[in-house]
Amino acid sequence: MAVTANPGPPEDAAGGEGADDERLPCGRLLSEVWEQWDTGGTDAHTAGCEYCAAALGDLELLGVAVQRARDTEGAEPESGAGAFTLVERVMDVVRLELRPGRTLPLGEPDEDAWIVEAAAARTFRAAAELVPGVQVGSCRIAPLDLEAPAAGTGTGTGTGTRTAPRGPVRVRIEASVALTWNLQEAADEIRQRIAAAADSALGMEVASIDVNITDVTDVTDGFNGATGGVR
Repeated sequence: MAVTANPGPPEDAAGGEGADDERLPCGRLLSEVWEQWDTGGTDAHTAGCEYCAAALGDLELLGVAVQRARDTEGAEPESGAGAFTLVERVMDVVRLELRPGRTLPLGEPDEDAWIVEAAAARTFRAAAELVPGVQVGSCRIAPLDLEAPAAGTGTGTGTGTRTAPRGPVRVRIEASVALTWNLQEAADEIRQRIAAAADSALGMEVASIDVNITDVTDVTDGFNGATGGVR
């Protein structure tokens, strides 16, 4: 089921062909670099390439992902299936959060302030998950004006990210909510949290926020979505 308050072009149109798979300046796909690291492999190109090295440098955030996965598990896994589940969760977070994406504008139109999509998406996911009973999945951010020319090629992280034109953006986010929530109210609350984070935490102009409720989960800890708190 889905709650979408701001209909717009399909998500594929927002990111274009291959939007989820960035190509580094060296020609390698970011997904290939991640997969190689994931399997423990290497080659002469990766070993000597500054762009691949910069992409792999983002793995410093892996410690945060590991801690989040352990918190979700509730305990340190010992071995076997538990450890495998932890690794799966960690890699899910890594792939979701560390893909840099395009470079997005911050501040006023005449300012030269930018942020990579992955960092903005992490901010919005964190804000949305402040809503009790909400777990966020995909978060995509794209220029509202898809026809506007790009400002160039981002070089801040060395990972070949595209730079969006300056101007407002559209946010598309997927989330699961607790069974006790009214879906429209949950979507509205998520939207308000993201809008507040965009304004106060980032200084990003967001023109529309599409919230897609992808799942409803059974919550047994006493959460009451109707009142936005706990009984």
